[in-house]
Amino acid sequence: MTVAKSERLLNLLIMLLVQRRPVPKQRIRSILYPDSTLEAFEKMFERDKEELRSLGVPVEVDQIDPLFDDEPGYRISPDDFALPEIDLRPDEAAVIGLATRVWQHARLASATSDAVRKLSAAGIDVDTTALDIVEPRLSADEPSFDVFWEATQERSAVSFDYARPGQDEVTRRHLQPWGVVRYSGRWYVVGLDTDRGAERVFRLSRVRGQAKRQGRPGAYDVPAGTDVREVARRLAPAPTIEHAVLLVREGAGHALRRGVDSVETDVPGPDTRTRWDRVSLTRSLGLVDEVLGHGADVVVESPDTVRQAVIHRLRAALEQPQEHAAAEESA
Repeated sequence: MTVAKSERLLNLLIMLLVQRRPVPKQRIRSILYPDSTLEAFEKMFERDKEELRSLGVPVEVDQIDPLFDDEPGYRISPDDFALPEIDLRPDEAAVIGLATRVWQHARLASATSDAVRKLSAAGIDVDTTALDIVEPRLSADEPSFDVFWEATQERSAVSFDYARPGQDEVTRRHLQPWGVVRYSGRWYVVGLDTDRGAERVFRLSRVRGQAKRQGRPGAYDVPAGTDVREVARRLAPAPTIEHAVLLVREGAGHALRRGVDSVETDVPGPDTRTRWDRVSLTRSLGLVDEVLGHGADVVVESPDTVRQAVIHRLRAALEQPQEHAAAEESA
């Protein structure tokens, strides 16, 4: 799916979700498809509407005024769209993690504000609290994720510095990315290593500095029949198991508490705003991502390798905006 289409679908989702009454088709066209002909609009709108429905979004057709048999309108009921409490397997949670990161993507965040701003400017009564059910919680992912994700969508080559396991020295790598996947709790980019002329996987947490897209979009094609998840499973290191002890704020960290080894309640924690629990658990790789997803409600006691990995990721996330600012000043 292209970035432009993703933005259009997100705009349509937001428009139908935040309004309190059904939206007539012509208003949808004037705000979200202003440059399209009537015929083109009809085709795009039908495709977009059905694609949202195929993703489980309940796009409803209803009368705008129940007293008159006039043109029908479209809406998404927040009550029907909200998800019940669910229990995810690791692979399913990875998909949600990807959706979280895509939501936070700068272009899509801009599309969100644009949609709401256009509706408000048109004098339409909107309920922005409805967006709470589609906006995931903050997730601290790899700083280089956006570059590889965009390059995958645009079919652009990427150059980056990479540190192999157990080595401090980095090497410059050049890749035609085919996809970004989650495997065994880690983010990997899969693609063609143009220096070696072979398929490779690179773990995003080992990318050093700022990855950069190079060349024009559409510069290459992904080989037919490529399954990037299968490539990651074949080339990435085998999963390992890690044990950890965490301090979890009382009433928080529900996902982490599933399937734990033991829980010790009312223990000393890093602050006294609430009570804390000591949670002992065993996970396959990916515990760092889980911990980061809970922010200040979870603190790693042991092992030190997991604690230091959390600290490293947080520092990298804090330094990222400074790197972008410095790049803009030097441009």
